[in-house]
Amino acid sequence: MKKYNVAILGATGAVGTRMIEQLEQSSIPVNQVKLLASKRSSGKVLQYNGKDIVVEETTPESFDDVDIVLASAGGAVSKKFLPEAVKRGAVAVDNTSAFRMDPEVPLVVPEVNEQAVYDHKGIIANPNCSTIQMVVALQPIKEAAGLKQVIVSTYQAGSGAGQTAIQELDDEAQQHLDGEKMTADIFPVKGEKHHYPLAFNLLPQIDVFEEDGSTHEEWKMVHETKKIMAGDMNSDAIKVNATCVRVPVVIGHGESVFFEVEDNSKLDTAKVQELIKNGDGLVLQDDPAQQLYPQPINAEGHTETFVGRVREDPENRGSYNMWVVADNLLKGAAANTVQIAEKLVEHDLVRVPEDYYGKE
Repeated sequence: MKKYNVAILGATGAVGTRMIEQLEQSSIPVNQVKLLASKRSSGKVLQYNGKDIVVEETTPESFDDVDIVLASAGGAVSKKFLPEAVKRGAVAVDNTSAFRMDPEVPLVVPEVNEQAVYDHKGIIANPNCSTIQMVVALQPIKEAAGLKQVIVSTYQAGSGAGQTAIQELDDEAQQHLDGEKMTADIFPVKGEKHHYPLAFNLLPQIDVFEEDGSTHEEWKMVHETKKIMAGDMNSDAIKVNATCVRVPVVIGHGESVFFEVEDNSKLDTAKVQELIKNGDGLVLQDDPAQQLYPQPINAEGHTETFVGRVREDPENRGSYNMWVVADNLLKGAAANTVQIAEKLVEHDLVRVPEDYYGKE
């Protein structure tokens, strides 16, 4: 059996550390693991399968003799280093936004469009965390009755902004409880002019604003969903509208999803629940009589996507509502990335084609 040399780029971050854990639990036969990060983090010692591994500073040469790269170190870092990795013969799965909308790069959620991995040119993109859990929940419905329209409102955890954002949320909560003024340096967006506390608050801004008044997070959910489910980021086959809100939860995104199907003759509430129950990567938690429904605190640490509150819209026949929750650092990031790598191994696609990404 072939074994693979795997590099984790951004190994010390909130997602990177979880990539290590997911790789340990994966079906990938691993020969050697290389942990890469910035110069600031180099020298730290992390563990893989109980063995100490020293984190190395990332250079182009870091990818010599590497077969698979799992990356989550920020878009600029991925743009700089992943083409170098591919030139050296590695296949990269990237968890940043750097390549998601690139027409040459597949955007993959294995439960939805696994076949897209066959079209890779050395780089495969992992979608946005909020997009992933939604399309996993919608896929069995799309297969059964088609999808005309999706309207989603998200309730996104602070950890989606990174490890330092988790600390800021914790600090703000303690400041509030101590009767002190809460100080904010990161939320809603680190690079923006104004910052607001997230603790005991809601922030209807994730990422920067676009000219039309939507945020870039909302733009991503619209166009990523179209690319994954319809094969084209600008497809008219599915209408998608998103409102994204940051909430004072540490881990676990929640989403209120309204969807309209093409053929309602094949569905009712019970059938939608059955589709979810039997769907790949899905767990149905839907018993109003027992107050059973998905909650972020219960989804944390799990790789599945949880769905509940399924009900038909009484005002719009052929439309339904559901509540979708997942661990944004696992299914929304690390676990989905490793799943993609598992599919590459399974289908013998850990090889760079002749027309690889960025070839001049």
